Amino acid sequence: MSGTSETAGYIEPGAYERDTNYITTRITADGRDGYPVEPGRYRLVAARACPWANRTLIVRRLLGLEDALSLGLCGPTHDQRSWTFDLGPGGVDPVLGVHFLRDAYLARFPGYPRGITVPAVVDVPTGQVVTNDYAQITLDFSTEWVRHHRPGAPQLYPEPLRAEIDQVNRRVYTEVNNGVYRCGFAGDQDSYDAAYDRLFTALDWLSERLSDRRYLVGEAITEADVRLFTTLARFDAVYHGHFKCNRTKLTEMPVLWAYARDLFQTPGFGDTIDFTQIKQHYYMVHTDINPTGIVPKGPELSGWLIPHGRETLPGTPFGDGTPPPPPRPAEQVTDQFAI
Repeated sequence: MSGTSETAGYIEPGAYERDTNYITTRITADGRDGYPVEPGRYRLVAARACPWANRTLIVRRLLGLEDALSLGLCGPTHDQRSWTFDLGPGGVDPVLGVHFLRDAYLARFPGYPRGITVPAVVDVPTGQVVTNDYAQITLDFSTEWVRHHRPGAPQLYPEPLRAEIDQVNRRVYTEVNNGVYRCGFAGDQDSYDAAYDRLFTALDWLSERLSDRRYLVGEAITEADVRLFTTLARFDAVYHGHFKCNRTKLTEMPVLWAYARDLFQTPGFGDTIDFTQIKQHYYMVHTDINPTGIVPKGPELSGWLIPHGRETLPGTPFGDGTPPPPPRPAEQVTDQFAI
């Protein structure tokens, strides 16, 4: 999500308040918002650096939507104008033909006043953004795109568990996913102290919850695990130092560290993570926190491949389903642990 806007900084006086007004148009099986599910019509625009966009990369992989929904990747940095397609030749998206993601926003909403955020789903025929409602996008992948799931796709949002998944997701979002940002973008000491205490209270609660269960809800991976994982994956690399979330590193929280490694080593999770781009984004874009733009060389990240030992707990990653195949060559992460 990590939005861009016309303002230069991320820190304002007092506690950090996230702008949660997104484009809530949905792509559904019945097309009730004017955008029916149609394979090949839409393009998911994401950035590997962004935790909110990373969720969509994971869910798309797990459900096998690669043929139905193409992928455009922005680079790890942006300015006040927009995320940009600066990874490939010519600096333009080969399908949308634009350099700035904001062009897709302005094509539908001239003078769009809010941040240009990822993930976004763009209607390819018109070049117009359909939605950037990151929380709903992944739920709709699970529930509205069912006809295009791969054989063996897991049930990430099963009906019997939805109430519990929603309850866990609410706390994980407010206290952890957004909690690290409330620490990092706090505008005064009291706001930072309160955010810090809330974050680690929630992480302690998650450690206790996961001490005797392999996954957050039920006995297989669900949407709840996807949402927590993308924050944990960035914790030591950026949040511990850059956002001052420094009571303990993830590697010093035994249950959460083992849980995070378990997911990282599960096909569809770790193979979407690019630590180099993650570090570049946070340390180079947030210049009001890190004015030099220097990207630290550490920490050592190869520990993500250490055996986790959580296979002894009840449950299996995909339930009655199967792992996704390896990423397609064009979507593989290279030099994953490079600094």
